[in-house]
Parts: sequence; structure tokens; C-alpha cells
Amino acid sequence: MNQQSTVANHRTVVKKHRQRINWLPYMLIAPAIILMIVFLFYPVINVFYFSLHKFNPAKAYENGFIGLDNFVEIFTKDKLFYSTLSVTAKWVFIEVFLQLVCGLGIALMLNQSFRFRGFFRSAAILPWAISGVVTSTLWQIIFNEQMGPLNDLLMRIGILDHKVAWLSEITTAFGAIVTAELWRGIPFFTIALLAGLQTIPSDLYESAYVDGAGRWKSFIHITLPYLKTTIILTTLLRAVWEFNNVDLIFVMTNGTGGPIDLTTTLPMYIVKQAIVAQDFGYGSALTVIGFIILLVFAIGYLKLSGYGKEE
Repeated sequence: MNQQSTVANHRTVVKKHRQRINWLPYMLIAPAIILMIVFLFYPVINVFYFSLHKFNPAKAYENGFIGLDNFVEIFTKDKLFYSTLSVTAKWVFIEVFLQLVCGLGIALMLNQSFRFRGFFRSAAILPWAISGVVTSTLWQIIFNEQMGPLNDLLMRIGILDHKVAWLSEITTAFGAIVTAELWRGIPFFTIALLAGLQTIPSDLYESAYVDGAGRWKSFIHITLPYLKTTIILTTLLRAVWEFNNVDLIFVMTNGTGGPIDLTTTLPMYIVKQAIVAQDFGYGSALTVIGFIILLVFAIGYLKLSGYGKEE
């Protein structure tokens, strides 16, 4: 009887000990979960909530629940909404494509052995280390009509015969902003693709060379297949970031998204509605639409690209 009692007490102690240890992982991740709830999930839920309301502090007498009226107005009456979708699609496609091509080209060069390679690798990362506002201000000065170095350089070498307002003219504003963001975004692809290139076994290239394959065939049949996963993931991430890009466009266009809304993307339009006009309900509805667009795009892109599937 005493032996049975001892065994039972031992089991009870072990059970309590296990229960006490099992709580430890949850206690360790609790701060991260709390922060995610406060700074991620609560704002998202709040946006969905306000999207169903009319909420403008300047017109408090009109505030209240209106159901899907904001969405109905966006899709049936707001012509600028469709224009922003077009600008956003063009912006994301051009930026991601050019950044990928340029980043891959630079990564291939930096993967070679040459003198001062470490210095050039460090220099290639510098634009990525500079904040968006500083980058925007820098390029705003470069494109300045009166004192910008770009106009001065092009006039000195005879390409221009008059000064151009790069950020104000219809034909040049979008291209100028694309150039500024391109300079900032290329290092992201360069870093990621360079890391991917260094994982490719060198003996594959040696075998291909022995078999008579040139650089182009080696690039197509060895380099690209090995970089497939990296390219899919980086293009997806960059597409999401470029879709949500506001700081550079906002600063370079002085918060207008001009000229005549030619550089107004959907996130920029949300800022103009929610922050400038303080129509938080309408801005929240636009945000919900943007969230759904990104969600559908991400799922569709990963599915069509076969991400995570082994060849």
C-alpha cells in the first residue's frame, strides 16, 4: 500500500512538473503575440470596422454606420479610383521588372572574382541603407528645374537646350519617380540574388563548360533554375512593397500625386483621402480593397509560379 502511494505521489509530482514546464514556451512568445495583436491585428480589424462607417472629424454630424455605401461609391462613382489602379499596376510592374533585371545583372558581376570586389559590393548596398525620405529629397534636388544637376549636365553636353521641370511635366513626371525608386530598389534584388548565386556549386559550370555549353546556356540551364525560388520570393515581396509605396511619391510630388494625378497610386490616393481630407471611412474602404487585391495577387502568384515545388 505504501509503495502504491509512493508511485501515485511520484506521478502527481511529475504531472505537475510537466504542466509547469509546458507553460514556458507560451510565456516566452507572449510578448511577441501581444505586440502583434496591438500593432497588427487590432489596426487591421479597425480598418475593416471604419470601412463600414462614415467617419470624418470635420463633419461629425454625418458620422455613423452606413454599411457598404463606401464600397458602392468607390466602384460606381469614383472615377479616380480606377485611374489609381491603372497607375498602381503600371508602377508595380515597371519597378519590379527593372529592379529584377538590373539587380540580377549587378549580382552576376559582383559574383565574379576581381580586385576591390568587397568595396563594390558594399557600394551596391548603400542606396538600400538610405531612408526613403532622404532618397526622395535627394532625387527631388537632382530633378529640380532651376538648380538641379541633371538639367545642368544635359545642357552642358548638348542633349537639352532648355531646362525641364522633370517632376511637373506630364511627359516626364512618372519616369522621374520611377528612376528614383529604381535606384533605391535595385540593391534589394542585388543582395538576395548574390546570396543565391553563391549557393550554386561551381562544378556545375565546369561540367557545362566541358560539355561545350557557353555562358548563355549555363545561365539559362543552371543559374536561373537555381535562382527560381529566390526570384519568386523577392519579386513577390518587392511587388507588395512597391504597391504600398507612399513616402517617395508623396515627397517628390509634394503630397499631390501630380501632375493631374498621373503619379497617384492607390496607397497615395488612400493617404489623400484619409490623411489630407480626413475622410477616414472612405480611406478605410479603399484600404480594404487594396488588402484584398494584394491577398489575391499573392496567392495567385505563388500558385502560378509553383513556389515551393521541387523540379
